This record gives sequence, structure tokens and C-alpha cells, in this order.
Amino acid sequence: METNAAISALAALAHESRLAAFRLLVEAGPEGRAAGDIGARLGVAPATLSFHLTRLAHAGLVGSRRDGRSIIYAARFDAIDGLMGYLLANCCQAGAAACRPTTRPREPGRISP
Repeated sequence: METNAAISALAALAHESRLAAFRLLVEAGPEGRAAGDIGARLGVAPATLSFHLTRLAHAGLVGSRRDGRSIIYAARFDAIDGLMGYLLANCCQAGAAACRPTTRPREPGRISP
């Protein structure tokens, strides 16, 4: 992933509603969720949700497909892997003591440090 793409992805995630929508889509897996379901779960108006999902899509973090009258959004796991790879590309260059990956189990609703 290039620097500009990483900046775009991080900027897209730097909003409470977009981050919450993105996390719902990651939770849903490759099947994704209907836009209406995302809006209902987050309590976000359809126009506002559309704006946020479009921002995530422009950043390459989500994709969409039509299923009848619904639009299904899904996280793009390849993009997530690319972003994580970019962020961790130089991990442990200062020595193994600098990197301390967590081995604690993740608490529900919390992202591990």
C-alpha cells in the first residue's frame, strides 16, 4: 500500500460513525450487511449513512453490491491487510524489545492495542 492510500484509509476511519460502520462490516465478514441494517444498528439517518459508506468506499475499505432492492456493503479484507501491512512494515527494526504484541484475549467491543 502506498502512503497516500494509507492516509486516505486512516482519514476515512477517523470518524465515529464511519469507524462503527466499518467495525460492523468486519464483524459481518465477506457476506456484508445491507445498508438499512447498518443504519438501524447505528441509529444513523440513510443520507448520512450513505455519505459515510461512500467515504469508506472511496478509501477502498468497503465494497458494495446490489441484492434486489438492497445495497449490501462488505469490508474489503485485502485492503485491511494492506493497511495493516503498511502500518507494521518496519516493526521491530529497533530490536525485538521494541515490539510487544499483545497476547491478551480481545474484549468484546474493544480493539486490542
